[in-house]
Amino acid sequence: MKWSKLVPELTVSDFSGSLEFYTEILGFEVMFSRPGFVYLEFEGSQLMLEEFHPDGWNVAGLEKPYGRGVNFQIECSDADGLRGRLSDYPLYRETEDVWRDTGDTLTGSREFLVRDPDGYLLRFSEHLGERDPAASSDEIKGESR
Repeated sequence: MKWSKLVPELTVSDFSGSLEFYTEILGFEVMFSRPGFVYLEFEGSQLMLEEFHPDGWNVAGLEKPYGRGVNFQIECSDADGLRGRLSDYPLYRETEDVWRDTGDTLTGSREFLVRDPDGYLLRFSEHLGERDPAASSDEIKGESR
């Protein structure tokens, strides 16, 4: 296993519920765990979950939603398939194709946003390719994968 150079560790209020959400619904794999802690991976993206405890690295009091002010972009190979696994789960933002100006090109992604049980915002993003910025918006919006 290759360890990422940046791995967020999320404090969670209900460890078993969060673990179920990440593994059973989203498809993350457990790389290793110990009581109240787990290291997860999804298609090369990694994160850690730690159950809240008073001796944790809590720099201030936590109030739900814990994830205020942060969103994690997680690259995925099949946004539509993953979205389908969340059919009974409310999304923060439905799936859409987005083209962003990245300087010399427009970079496309199919993405949706979902909050985890503690309110951390997860943006799953499937790369759609690159386009010439001179292309009209009608040309870009009309294209699919």
